Amino acid sequence: MGALVSSRGSGLGRQEILEGLRRIGVAPGMRLMVHSSLSSFGRVEGGAASVAGALMEAVGPEGTLMMPTFNHGAPFRPGGPGYYDPRETPTSNGAIPEVFWRMPGVARSLNPTHPFAAWGRDAERFTAHHHETLTMGGESPLGLLAREDGYQLNLGTSHETTTAKHVAEMMREVPCLGRETEWHEVRLPGGTTARHHTWGWRGGECPLTESGKLIEEEMERRGAQKKGSIGPCPTTIFRIWDCLEAIWHLLDNGHGAHPPCSRCPIRPGQARP
Repeated sequence: MGALVSSRGSGLGRQEILEGLRRIGVAPGMRLMVHSSLSSFGRVEGGAASVAGALMEAVGPEGTLMMPTFNHGAPFRPGGPGYYDPRETPTSNGAIPEVFWRMPGVARSLNPTHPFAAWGRDAERFTAHHHETLTMGGESPLGLLAREDGYQLNLGTSHETTTAKHVAEMMREVPCLGRETEWHEVRLPGGTTARHHTWGWRGGECPLTESGKLIEEEMERRGAQKKGSIGPCPTTIFRIWDCLEAIWHLLDNGHGAHPPCSRCPIRPGQARP
């Protein structure tokens, strides 16, 4: 049995998760983006709520905790409700973000397909204007977090799910991503509705960023990330701006047989209405 497994034998508890977060470097006052996989922890006493609660306690109210709560366009496909509502639309990013965005004091942005949720000191400031700017641009919630010395913590995830790669791409104005190419209905907290824009996905996979493998290699080459574990869950923490610089290196220079972004033929896919 691992050192962080509960003495009751029923899995990790919130306190044990908190201790693991402290050990990897999560500190009070930190601005932190989290990508997570609940299953990577094995059994957790209290489930996803215990992980979310430990993360909140780790950064404290003077810090800011952010998670992706994307729906990836599900509400607008056949059979969906046809609108995004920040108070009811579930996320497809997993159990921990799904519990997190529903917790008291958590703000959720109004981008119709890729909203972020945040809690803490800068939560409202980071999320309030997301629908007025680029989905993954420098003024997006994650872009602001990166620019203000934010960190990312991967809990059982890899750079395949690192959303910062799309911030890096949009800040480089890559030609394969649409900027304001889709518009969808959003139900606002006050009860009215509006049509908000979102980005458009590329028509093919980016060989430099999609799998996250080259990002992992470049981050390791730079010594820019720290690894550990919480029970069976592998953890990685890094400064987001360091990750952006690693991704910009790949986009600007290419890798092996893959050309730099400027010579790549991939363009945005067909926009949904």
